Amino acid sequence: MARWTVEQVQALAPDEASRKAGARLASAGPWSGAGHGPAGEVWGLCKGSGSKPYRTVIDTAGPAYRCSCPSRKFPCKHALGLLLLQASDDAAVPPGEAPDWAREWLEGRRRRAVEQPGADAAPGPADPEAARRRAERRAARITGGARELEQRLADLLRGGLASADQAGYGLWEETAARMVDAQAPGLAARVRELGAIPASGPGWPARLLEECALLHLLDTAWLGVDRLPDPLAATVRTRVGLTAAADGAPVRDHWLVLAQYDTPDGKIVTRRIWLYGKESGRTALLLSFGAAGRSPGQAMPVGLTVDAELTPFPGGGQPRAELGRQFDPPATPGTPPAGGPTRAALAAYGHALCEDPWLDSWPVTLRDVIPTPSSGGWQLTDADGTSALPLAPSSLSGPGLWKLVALSGGGPVTVFGTCGHRGFDPLAAWATGEDDDHDGRPVPLV
Repeated sequence: MARWTVEQVQALAPDEASRKAGARLASAGPWSGAGHGPAGEVWGLCKGSGSKPYRTVIDTAGPAYRCSCPSRKFPCKHALGLLLLQASDDAAVPPGEAPDWAREWLEGRRRRAVEQPGADAAPGPADPEAARRRAERRAARITGGARELEQRLADLLRGGLASADQAGYGLWEETAARMVDAQAPGLAARVRELGAIPASGPGWPARLLEECALLHLLDTAWLGVDRLPDPLAATVRTRVGLTAAADGAPVRDHWLVLAQYDTPDGKIVTRRIWLYGKESGRTALLLSFGAAGRSPGQAMPVGLTVDAELTPFPGGGQPRAELGRQFDPPATPGTPPAGGPTRAALAAYGHALCEDPWLDSWPVTLRDVIPTPSSGGWQLTDADGTSALPLAPSSLSGPGLWKLVALSGGGPVTVFGTCGHRGFDPLAAWATGEDDDHDGRPVPLV
């Protein structure tokens, strides 16, 4: 069973406050009775403000956490502190036999996983006929919304794009609200993006025209969705905002965790976890969501390899999948994806666009590239100097860029990220020199 590193544990923290609080508990002082088992279980008693210590137990094969503290965050600061203590001082968390309170929870959790392997699956509708009628009514409302949106786009183009700057954001927000009423959240989100373009700086008319064309394409695709091939029809339904269950054939593989990061969106936090299958060569995306101050429940340390099944979601060019049964505890870091030059990354993105024209970016791995400054910011240049990819503007403001530059030191590196029309957004990197001291683990850049 692989022991997690400090960086991997810190990546599990639901927020910066939990990360700092967990770091304060990463010493042997507040802990007693700490230990770990052969299957990845870790336990310990943490002294708190009350008379009784908090009981903390972790199953790193999940991962899953249990603590007697009142915190609603997962993992809580005590779980983070215990894992950080083990990562930094192995002697403080020696091997042993779990106490009764920890063993009871661990055995119950693993028993339920065996007895109810599909317990987490979404149940089917109680009344299929009623569900069918509801789906038809929603489809009719979306169709009405798409036709209204087509009329508004036509009015915009007829009046000239300059009118979009004069109308302000209120017009777009009102149109987005109409799409919400039509139960088409995907259309509403794209309309809101249109509203932000006139204030995005020089060249905004060209960008607005491009996004209007893509929105028009989505509208017309929905209005003729029954005549589309099944994979493209599934993609269109997803893009307008209809949810679908993962229904593809499960793929068992040894999945390397490439990246994990959270994106806030109002009151919802979206967690993205990127995985790479060693045998299948597939890259998959796991999505989970948190609301009302709670972090997403799903968490996987970057750099570990998980033997598990993934079930893909329907739709052409969709990397999203759902995590299924896990067969063995997470193992030591695996080798990074083979990757290729920047030209291959652009070709992969272009191929994905053929299956999903509304795709913003596509996951790729660049091999032997060097981060170099350019007139517009930074770019990743092939080691032979034949081609380069500009870094996306969103990646230039955080610490990830400087981590990448420091890891490279002017030499070639392997970088995983997403390639899109805004550039390349790096998410993880591996050093390729002989002086690499990361033991094959990816360096998170987000």
